[in-house]
This record gives sequence, C-alpha cells and structure tokens, in this order.
Amino acid sequence: MTKPSSLDEHPGPLTFDALEERVRVAYGSDNRPWVIGYSGGKDSTCALQMIWRALSALPADERRKPIYVLSSDTLVETPVIVDYIDGALEQINRAAVEQGMPITAHKVVPDVKDSFWVNLIGRGYPAPSRRFRWCTERLKIDPANAFIKERVAEFGEVVMVLGVRSAESATRAQVMALHRLKGGLFSRHSSLLGAFVFTPIEALSVDDVWDYVLQTQSPWGADNRQLLKMYRNAQAGECPLVVDKNTESCGNSRFGCWVCTVVTKDKAMEAMVDNGEEWLEPLLDVRDFLADTLDPDRKKVVRDYRRRTGQVTVNRSGDGLIPGPYKLEFRREVLTRLLLAQKEAASLVNDEPPPTLIHEVELHEIQHIWRRESGDWENTVYQTVRDVLGLELTAPDVDDFEFSASDGDILRRVCEQHDLSLQMMSELLDAERSVQGLRRRASIHTWIASILEKEWRGEEEVLADVLEEESFK
Repeated sequence: MTKPSSLDEHPGPLTFDALEERVRVAYGSDNRPWVIGYSGGKDSTCALQMIWRALSALPADERRKPIYVLSSDTLVETPVIVDYIDGALEQINRAAVEQGMPITAHKVVPDVKDSFWVNLIGRGYPAPSRRFRWCTERLKIDPANAFIKERVAEFGEVVMVLGVRSAESATRAQVMALHRLKGGLFSRHSSLLGAFVFTPIEALSVDDVWDYVLQTQSPWGADNRQLLKMYRNAQAGECPLVVDKNTESCGNSRFGCWVCTVVTKDKAMEAMVDNGEEWLEPLLDVRDFLADTLDPDRKKVVRDYRRRTGQVTVNRSGDGLIPGPYKLEFRREVLTRLLLAQKEAASLVNDEPPPTLIHEVELHEIQHIWRRESGDWENTVYQTVRDVLGLELTAPDVDDFEFSASDGDILRRVCEQHDLSLQMMSELLDAERSVQGLRRRASIHTWIASILEKEWRGEEEVLADVLEEESFK
C-alpha cells in the first residue's frame, strides 16, 4: 500500500492494523455520530467491515456513540443487488444486537413523487442523458440527505463515513483533498451543513480492498465469496452512496440502476444475463427501448413539441423546436412494456420471489398525474394493469367531483366539434374541480390564466410562425 500525504499525521507503515487504529482514533475523537454509506459493493463493504472490526476491539463503554449504516434504494436498482443488500442489512442489525455494537442499518427510498417511473411515465421526463441527468438528485441525493439532516437536527453534527478511494479517479482525489480540514482526519461536507466526512479506505487500491474483504471474516456473518462471485458474474464495480453532486455517477462497468440510459450499454446487466440470469433480459430490453428515444430522429416521434410548462423553445439553429416530455401515448406504451417485462421476468425466475419493477403506489401516483394533467378520466393505468397482470386497482380517496370515463367521452366530442384542445379543457375543468367547496376562490383566476397562457396551437402552426419570425431577422 502506498502512503498518501493526507496520512502524514499518522507516521508508520500503512497496514490494515494501522488503518483500524486510525478508525478507533477518529471514532473516539468526539461525540458526533457516524453515518456509514453502504451500497453493498466491495468498497463500502470494506469500509464497514474495517470499522466494525476496529470498534469491536474497544471496551463496551467506549463504543457508545451511535453508528447508522445507510443504504439507498432508488427503486430501480438491479434486482439481484437489491436482494443482496436487503439480506445484508438484516444480518447487520441482527449481528449488532448480538455483539452489543452501537450499529443500526437503515434503507432510504425516494418519495413516490420523485421516483423514476412517476417522473418518466407519469410526467413524461425523457430517459436520462449526460446533458439531462434528472434522476441522480431525486433518486439518490435527496433521500440520503434527508436522513442525514434528521441526524444533524438530532445531534447537531454528524460524520459521514464513505467507502471511497483516491485511486479510483483523479476527480475524486481532488474533491477529497479540497475539503480536507488541515491537520485532521475529517473533511467538510461539500453541501450539507453540520456534516463532516471520514474516508477510512481512501488510500487503498482495488487489490487492497479485495485482500481485506476476503482475508478477514465478515463481522455480521456475510459470505464475501458470494460478493466476489457477483462481481465476476457482472464484471462490475460499485455505485457509492451519493450524497452530493461531486460524487461521480456510475460508469459503463458498474452496478447501478437497471434503467440507466446515461451509459451506452449496461455491461453489468449484459454480463449477468450471459452468466445465467436470463430473467434479467426483459429488463434489459426495456432499458434499451428507452435508450433508443435519445436518438435525435426518435425524439421527434415520441416527445411533445412543448415543454412541461406549456411553452415552446426554439433550438439554437432557429429552424425547429426543442422537444419536451414524452407524449402520453408513448408513456402508455412504456407502461405496457414495463408490466410485460415484469410478468415475463416473474415467469423466468426459479424458486425466488418475482421481481417488482414498478410499485403499486407509483401506479396510483401516475394515474393521478394523468387524470390531472391529461384528462385521462378513463383510468388507463388501471386498465393496463388489469389487461397485463390481471390485477384490479382502484383510485384511493376519490371525491364526489371526480370525472368519469363517460365524462371524458362527452368532453372529447365537444372539443372535436369546436376545434378545442382536449388537454386544455381537461386542465381548466380540473382547476375548477380542485377549488370546489372552498370559500375563497381567488386563486382560480391565476390558475386559469396560467393554463390559457400555454401554447395550445398545433406543432405545424407554431413551427411555421417560428420560421417566419426567423426569416425577418
């Protein structure tokens, strides 16, 4: 192991024993609780295992400061990894109680309104790309930060323990060095007030990590050979717990979200399929289907010419419009393909629980958005679930002013007869419905004005006006 300058305050050879002693010094230096980011991969496993082993050597009365093991589930993680992490968190909690360790494991998930499918299928957000990576903050950063902020509110300050290594990338090494407190073991968190960062394995190489994980017994009883097998099957690295925008997102060869379209190909998923996990192939097909929509020619077909605000944006060349969210009919196709993939994957797994690719709460939220924004009073989400999966879902908390499918048919005919936008009339009616029974209805005027200010003309008419304006410049 090469000794970096950041450890100069701790002379001597950088051995595993020395690193464990460094952990004990850091733990005993103050009363701030620790939050350990745990993703289930080799680096976070190494960090947690090193901390556990180091603190187990302390007398019981010296290890009273709480340690929270925090795992983040985006709800679109590769199912194999989710199962592995869930099992590990159960083992950690059980072993901590048995061994009298001040450790508890927790898993955070995004709020349903921020979930991947609610944003993509519900609101029409396009598949993430390098230029529009809307998913990281909603799915990873916000849930983890909410947990950390709760601990800061409870204790005043916390220490985030991250299994990151300087050798993993030059960018990561620079970020770690930038926030290091002079002469100390900790760094300031780049964005969270009251949070500090400790990186116990920053000096290790990949080989060092595997040596430690495989040569020392897991304190919570995990079989790290299973972890190694999983890496071999996926030919993968790991996605760290993401708590700020400086943490790099997963690359081509990492475990991560199975829907990720930021990378050209999901090599980890493809490797798993090649190594016998055939039931993941339907998921890979859905991911590739979404990735195809990033093609410029495909964008024109599947995406609306308006932004979600209802306005249009001209591209830099001035000869066209920047596409907005997915069209409703395409979102319906995505939902159908997703449910079919879930059904097919369930038929291919052997003696294991079937994977859940989209949760019931997400389906309810998507239907709510479609009704409110697109006038989908026929509840086509529930119809699709019934047709594909044979399950009956009903909308929760329906009030007396909800519109029905027959209302939708009447509105559609009226709009066709008078050449009006069905979506515009749906939004106006929903605005009126939302203020029914309120004593003060002053907000309805602003709401109606904002709806009418949207671009309701057809794409060809809008584009013709744009081209005409450009010709006069």
